[in-house]
Amino acid sequence: MGYLYLIFALAFGLIKIYCGKRSSAAATCSYNAIIINTVRMILCVIIGLLFVLIGKSLSLSVITAPFILIALICGISTAAFTVCWLLALHSNAYMIVEVFVMGGTILPLILSAALYRERIGFIQIIGVTFLLIAVYCISTDKKKEKITLSSKNLVLLLLCALSSGMVDFSQKIFVKEIVNVNISVFNLFTYLFAAITLLIVCPIFREREKSTEKLTSCRSFIKPIFHFILIMAACLFLNSYFKTKSAIYLDAILLYPLNQGCAVVLSLLMSIFVFKERITTKGIIGIVLSIISMILINVFAQI
Repeated sequence: MGYLYLIFALAFGLIKIYCGKRSSAAATCSYNAIIINTVRMILCVIIGLLFVLIGKSLSLSVITAPFILIALICGISTAAFTVCWLLALHSNAYMIVEVFVMGGTILPLILSAALYRERIGFIQIIGVTFLLIAVYCISTDKKKEKITLSSKNLVLLLLCALSSGMVDFSQKIFVKEIVNVNISVFNLFTYLFAAITLLIVCPIFREREKSTEKLTSCRSFIKPIFHFILIMAACLFLNSYFKTKSAIYLDAILLYPLNQGCAVVLSLLMSIFVFKERITTKGIIGIVLSIISMILINVFAQI
């Protein structure tokens, strides 16, 4: 059942990536991108509220301190990842950001093993290593930019990894520690806290962009791509919902490397077949290594 939920999560994630590629031209500066993501988080809150109201799954009894704390960590981590990813992108570190995000899956693996005794086999460690190499090959497949790993860029990339890993682990904590609370309610509060966090940082990014000529009115760049943002929000909510569902059935060593690895491979395949982008030998090697790594992680799970 866990793998079925993961397939659903990946499917909605792929649609989200497609809409992101189609609307990426509107993000001409960090501030515009932050505004787009803020709107997306607010839409996620609205979607979550609709889910909760239709399912009648929200009551005051579920609003406990541990639940709020976990949702707060997940929400702030979600917002932090968005901000750090954008800053890394504008610092010419985009080509390896996926490698660090993939590396961020190590955090929930270690913490799940330590806190919940989820076993990690030696062969699975090799599989995760192969997956990191595969993601590196895929991420550096297109030589569009020069990678500049200054100390600032390295910090941003490490924060990307940490915040991404904390999003995953907070979902694991939720399914392990919080009982009788619908996942839709958890998602609702997660995106509420993420939206609030982004609203707080928006003025900071606006000040950063005032000295450039890229700053435009929100309406001018939001309106043409609003339908993409709406679809992205719905798919983000459903992706998170089904990934959290998967966390009930799958150990961290199975869920998070597979989720991130498959997302990268599917994104590459979509770029090839939908956006007609060319693949190089390095990209092909990355796909082959991804398949091998997923076999090692799953088939040899007990070794």
